Amino acid sequence: MSLNYIKNFYEGCLRPPTVIGQFHTLFFGSVRMFFLGVLGFAVYGNEALHFSCDPDRRELNLYCYNQFRPITPQVFWALQLVTVLFPGAVFHLYAACKTINQEEILQRPIYTVFYIISVLLRIILEVIAFWLQSHLFGFQVHPLFMCDASALERSFNVTKCMVPEHIEKTIFLSAMYTFTVITILLCVAEIFEILCRRLGYLSNK
Repeated sequence: MSLNYIKNFYEGCLRPPTVIGQFHTLFFGSVRMFFLGVLGFAVYGNEALHFSCDPDRRELNLYCYNQFRPITPQVFWALQLVTVLFPGAVFHLYAACKTINQEEILQRPIYTVFYIISVLLRIILEVIAFWLQSHLFGFQVHPLFMCDASALERSFNVTKCMVPEHIEKTIFLSAMYTFTVITILLCVAEIFEILCRRLGYLSNK
């Protein structure tokens, strides 16, 4: 029985009841994760090693890098992906435990409402992630970062730090914003598809 639950959960996650939902799964699962996992590591993987300040001292570089990056972009985006996946995963786990077919989700009002709520939660989480990303990383990576290192040593005061590959990071940052916006639009379109199909099902009934 537990194997059937796992199978139903797996199939529900891979094949949502809507066409746009299936495209969203493909977009989310392959393109976005590939972009983050492969290209994200290439762009941000050695950032801390190449981040240098004046004077070039290890403790100063580490202190200023932690000030420059309160959280590393890879960790933030990984948390974003997991968080956004969570509402859909909870719904499909519920559907698997109740042995609900994908066709039933759009036919029975209570299941349709639950599914729409999971999509709305996805939208809310993506909007929150967009806002947090804009506050943490901004929209452009500048080549110089002014670090207030007076707490580390009074002689440092405000020091200049060089940010490596700032143009590549700006491009990657713009791409991640674009992915977030596309995901939000897909979720909104999925809700419209659900409502249209639901109205079509009621009119044919």
